[in-house]
Amino acid sequence: MDLETVRTFVTVVDAGRFQDAADVLSVSQQAVSKRIAALERDLGVPLLTRAPRGTTLTIDGQAFLPHARELLRAVDRAAASVRPGSRPLRIDVIASRLATTGMIRDFHEAHPRIALDVVQLFDLEAAVAAIRAGTIDASFRAVGMPGQLLPEDVRAVRVLDEALQLLTGPDHALAGARSVTVTELRAHRIWMPGIAPGTEWAAYYAALAAGFGLTIEATGPNLGADALLDTVADTPALATIIGERTRLVWPDGHGLRRIPLTDPAPVYPHSLLRHRDNRHPALDALRDHLAAGSPALDRPGTWAPGRQLA
Repeated sequence: MDLETVRTFVTVVDAGRFQDAADVLSVSQQAVSKRIAALERDLGVPLLTRAPRGTTLTIDGQAFLPHARELLRAVDRAAASVRPGSRPLRIDVIASRLATTGMIRDFHEAHPRIALDVVQLFDLEAAVAAIRAGTIDASFRAVGMPGQLLPEDVRAVRVLDEALQLLTGPDHALAGARSVTVTELRAHRIWMPGIAPGTEWAAYYAALAAGFGLTIEATGPNLGADALLDTVADTPALATIIGERTRLVWPDGHGLRRIPLTDPAPVYPHSLLRHRDNRHPALDALRDHLAAGSPALDRPGTWAPGRQLA
């Protein structure tokens, strides 16, 4: 069934006359007559009867009209579901506690009318594949690791250099320090069971360890943030590294300490990835929001893999 003939039929019913329907549709009266005739031929029944004062519906036309209206509404809904700006902006993040989720929350508060759909993919490879396939619009990832290349059709804009902190229990040797230099960590065990081989965060911490002679252990199962906090709180010999914007909550009795890392201050580079041909209007709004609200990049005294010391 030709949808244009169905739309013409509904327009004739609403307008009351073939000529008035032709004016609404910006076609000739003859074109309207041909479309109605084609629709009646497809259905095998007459739908309209012409009269001096306009058109009237036949019994079959009365039966067909509500279905025709619903069919057109379904077509309009289908088009709206993919029309730029009509569907939610779909964004990928690594985890819900990280800085990027907070950035999305801030964006939503600033632009409450923009619908968002937040997903969590595993690694950079999965995120890039989803961007290229069109199943997500954007992803927050760490890019720029040595040997890491993005496809030409995927664009990356660095939006945040997040300073890292040392997280220790109350009895750790460094628990009372106001700040800790990266080289001081050489004498201490850094435990990060969430590091998964082959991921961009694994590449980052491998570069950090190699660049400053650190030992970062990823042994043991990753049982989640709560288990990590419990272990660090109860084990004086262990510490872990987190981002300064990572949201963590622990019981008062844990006595955990968040200590800035300095000299140089290692920063985790968050970038916004998108396909070069994606025209979702909310992407530009997100990019502008991030550019306006993020601290300056390449701050003096900072370090990230693959960059000169700023």
